Amino acid sequence: MDFDRIKALAQDDLERVNREIRARLQSDVVLISQVGSYIVDSGGKRLRPVLVLLACRALGYRGDAQGRAGTTQAHVLLAAIVEFIHTATLLHDDVVDASELRRGHSTANVIWGNEASVLVGDFLYSRAFEMMVEVGNMRVMDILSHTTNTIAKGEVQQLLNCHDPETTEERYLEVIRNKTAKLF
Repeated sequence: MDFDRIKALAQDDLERVNREIRARLQSDVVLISQVGSYIVDSGGKRLRPVLVLLACRALGYRGDAQGRAGTTQAHVLLAAIVEFIHTATLLHDDVVDASELRRGHSTANVIWGNEASVLVGDFLYSRAFEMMVEVGNMRVMDILSHTTNTIAKGEVQQLLNCHDPETTEERYLEVIRNKTAKLF
């Protein structure tokens, strides 16, 4: 089964997630909205949110989350949180790697500069944590806060390994586990 067919299983919820993401990207600081919208709309597959939605559906979880934006179904909020964390890592990663292209488009750091990319990435992290509070589940906060910390640790490990010819396969795989696999 290809990913489009899998994605179709959660399409209705995914549309709600996309609306939630757009609403949560709104800020009176125009640069936040611009950079956030640019990277979120740049053609990602939404693999992580789809996995959250399908897991919630498989387990029958829908729950409500009460926050500043009113009542939202918690599974939609959780999927948006995971996408915000992932998107923040992309912004930071592109700066660290001095990347100029992502998904065939100029990276945000090329368009708006490194400083804006890092700070908007920080905004997305902090927005994700605000949203976690709305879910109101300490277990979720525990898992996602440790996950976010592990991702940051993986970024630093990658930086240390970058120019080290003595990097072992084990250290390389640890970076992958921390930077990429942990969020899954």
